[in-house]
Amino acid sequence: MTTFTSPFSGNVIQPTDVSYRSISLTADNQLTWPINGSPTDDAAARIMDVSSTSSTGAFSLLMPPANQTSVGQDALIRNTGSYSFTVKSYLGASTIATVAPSTTVYIYITANSTTSGTWGLIQFGVGSSNVDAAALAGYGLKAISSTLNTAHSVTTFSSAYTAVAADRASSYVWTGGAAVLGLTAATTLGNDWFMLIRNGGTGTLTVTPASGLINGAASIALQPADSCIICCSGTAFFTVGLGQAAQFNFTQLTKAVVTGTYTLTSAEASNVVQKYTGTLTGNVTVILPPTIQVYYITNQTNGTASNFTITFTTNSGGSVATVPAGQQATLVCDSVNLLNANTVLAGASSISLTDGNVAVPALNFSSETSTGVYRAASGEFNTAILGVLRSTLSASGLAIVGTGNFTGGVLGGTF
Repeated sequence: MTTFTSPFSGNVIQPTDVSYRSISLTADNQLTWPINGSPTDDAAARIMDVSSTSSTGAFSLLMPPANQTSVGQDALIRNTGSYSFTVKSYLGASTIATVAPSTTVYIYITANSTTSGTWGLIQFGVGSSNVDAAALAGYGLKAISSTLNTAHSVTTFSSAYTAVAADRASSYVWTGGAAVLGLTAATTLGNDWFMLIRNGGTGTLTVTPASGLINGAASIALQPADSCIICCSGTAFFTVGLGQAAQFNFTQLTKAVVTGTYTLTSAEASNVVQKYTGTLTGNVTVILPPTIQVYYITNQTNGTASNFTITFTTNSGGSVATVPAGQQATLVCDSVNLLNANTVLAGASSISLTDGNVAVPALNFSSETSTGVYRAASGEFNTAILGVLRSTLSASGLAIVGTGNFTGGVLGGTF
């Protein structure tokens, strides 16, 4: 490396220091060192504010020959314009830096054996070098000392709620029974909005967007202990990491009952197979959580001579299912209604039918539902053909409606 020293003092000679210049690039601009006898006034200053008129970043600021000065010669260059420009070595031989709008670079010579030389580069930050992290913290960010850190604040809720834009990056934990979590329209929330949700309650939490689908459906159901991240694309919603508390092994609840009402806990209701034992002194009601589930029920209680039963309900105003003592049933819960999925109760001592009517008999045929048997009144067994009463069997005998054709004759009795 070559340096230039004064013959008078022996100190390193640097070009005359022009401290500041403002430069507007309308074309490539070749700079010179501000030394005596310079043929131009286009001198390189130690501090230069530069703007470019080229929207494509085509213009360059060309530094003077590196071999005309000493190593360590430097310049601070700030882009004060709206377009990028390039800082290059002498005659554009090599690129030193590309300076984007509102950014600053500090360059210095590290080798000066050629006109292009070797340049060091330090990229300065945009704007102020000391920022207030708390002032920059938005949704999902938290200032800790002078740094920004991700944060997902936790909010528990137990009543119906609609998530809004301000819920970005928040964590919500449901603590109630069955309810609905609404989502503001996907077009309003926009692409990249998200929230974290967990069902920590006892009932089904149904997530329903105001507009747009979620996972391709109008809504999704989160069972207790389910959790996921809900992401918005600007037109629809999707879940990421939908953790479902699905039980692949059946567990059994054995519960002794006597009379009155029993409300199952979440832990008890998580048992798909449930066996009820004991000697009943009155009818029993079992309240199940309002969740989507299938239960295999066996009533092994002693109903006594009064034939006491067990009725299952969700207490949500829907259908209930009654299982007599000594019988079994498969119950399907849709979070409101309890429906008996059995057409025949295996191992049951009897089969119970609804009364039905002449138009729709209780026991009918799938291809002709108006033909079958029904119970029109107490102590009667009735038959219907195409919705018309044809016979009634009661304690007093058999009454046939219409004419009869007895091909084998009629024996006994008075006619």
